[in-house]
Amino acid sequence: MLATVPRPVICVKCNGPTARSGRQPAVRLPCPGCGRLHPDRVLGHSHALSGLAVGAATLPWAPVDGTVAQVAWVSAVGGLAMLPDLDQQGSTISRMWGPLTDAPSGLVNAIARGHRWGTHDAVLAPLVFGLLAHAASWNRWSSLLVLALAIGLALRALHVVIPGRAENTVIGNLVLSWGGAWLLLAHSPAPAWLPWAVAVGVLTHIAGDWLTREGVPVPVFWLVRRSRLAPVHLRTGATVEKTVLVPLFVVATLAFLYLNTGAQELVDPLLARLG
Repeated sequence: MLATVPRPVICVKCNGPTARSGRQPAVRLPCPGCGRLHPDRVLGHSHALSGLAVGAATLPWAPVDGTVAQVAWVSAVGGLAMLPDLDQQGSTISRMWGPLTDAPSGLVNAIARGHRWGTHDAVLAPLVFGLLAHAASWNRWSSLLVLALAIGLALRALHVVIPGRAENTVIGNLVLSWGGAWLLLAHSPAPAWLPWAVAVGVLTHIAGDWLTREGVPVPVFWLVRRSRLAPVHLRTGATVEKTVLVPLFVVATLAFLYLNTGAQELVDPLLARLG
């Protein structure tokens, strides 16, 4: 009989594999990725789901026009809601394209002064990432890179609802994300909206981490004295996240897509027939 190899459990802080398997009882063990004690079961797609919901909710104010551009906006905000974790080597974004994303992750970690500091500043992070995206939007290839990064992150974060595992491999993710970005840019105007999508996605991520135990740094002030804001202390991977927040994000995304896109023209006739 062939032995079954248990799937690794992912760390809540650095998204790296922990030392225990998914078949053992729930415990708190040191994570090899960052050396801290963390809850062992994590919903890594929560940030992306919240980003998709916010992306769909902000469509009326988004500087996009047409169905293709709307899809691009929602996808970009959803994927880029993972961007602040680029400050941690071993995170989802760091491992996504292998050395292509892991090497910059180490540099970002040094500039940000560690995990959950500079890239999680509610003032500096959206401003800096937004300005970088603005500079990238002037060139088609750099725009393609940012949009591919967003799509790749969304694919990795939402792999639990995607059949197969191609989006979890480096090559598969590169092909799918760059192919999707090329198709979107080929059928829509130059993405002048990309910096705004980056800023909204980053703020969405920070808002989510603000609710967790570690919280987020006090904007700007942390540069002088390291201090955090953590008013709620929600444990990542807790029951409330699985049973309340995740379903809420999914329902909110579908509801806002229905309200803010041309989906009503397709759905309303079907509902009328069923009625």
